[in-house]
Amino acid sequence: MLVDSHCHLNDERLIQDVDKIISDAKDNNVGIILNIGWDALSSELAVNIAERYPGVYAAVGYQPCNIDNFDISIIKELAKSEKVIAIGEIGLDYHWVKDPAERERQKEAFIKQIELANELGLPVSVHARDALADTLEILKKHPVNKGGSMHCYSGSSELMKEFLKLGFYIGFDGPLTYKNSVSVKENALLCPLDRILLETDSPYLPPVPFRGQTNYPSYIRLIAKEMAQIKGLSIDEIEKACYENFIQAFHVKL
Repeated sequence: MLVDSHCHLNDERLIQDVDKIISDAKDNNVGIILNIGWDALSSELAVNIAERYPGVYAAVGYQPCNIDNFDISIIKELAKSEKVIAIGEIGLDYHWVKDPAERERQKEAFIKQIELANELGLPVSVHARDALADTLEILKKHPVNKGGSMHCYSGSSELMKEFLKLGFYIGFDGPLTYKNSVSVKENALLCPLDRILLETDSPYLPPVPFRGQTNYPSYIRLIAKEMAQIKGLSIDEIEKACYENFIQAFHVKL
């Protein structure tokens, strides 16, 4: 089966039709979905959705651009659900945040959530935008015991190797299908098959031919098709590898 390792069914564009979206995903052989929170409310919604549907799991945490009301105790309480398999998405985002003081707050929240993940024995889903060097430095100084994923990785192949050394899996999303995403395609070619995860990040970053539209978990098949072409493998081989990688990355017992 296909696996969507990172999406947002809890987003306002998807949550009203979540029954149909999950049904459509299953009709397209998407058997596992990891629904990701970005703050307290979205994390709560992620858990609620995961608890209602077989094959849907949740990650809870504060995305770096959403830490104004940061409260680690809320995330710790939500993580008690058996359907929570990761802390995320957490990390750093310098694309939208330029103020040095705000960036320091991001680092503090990131580290606290890494510590929580280690306390709970959970992996993490890492958001790193225009901040890969600082993200790498923090992960080296504050190792994640259970590893995790680099969500929608868009950095250099050299830095990708450093994250791989730390035990992280690399997430590839809709941009893999974009003609101008040369570095993303290069990373897909260079990334070991046993460390690749496929993500939609729906409703964001839809793959070709749906650019500019709403993204859905069922579109993961298009990303898998592109990955197969880049790797010179069959879609079945990519599907099998990414399924096994997800189980290993997030320590899921099916």
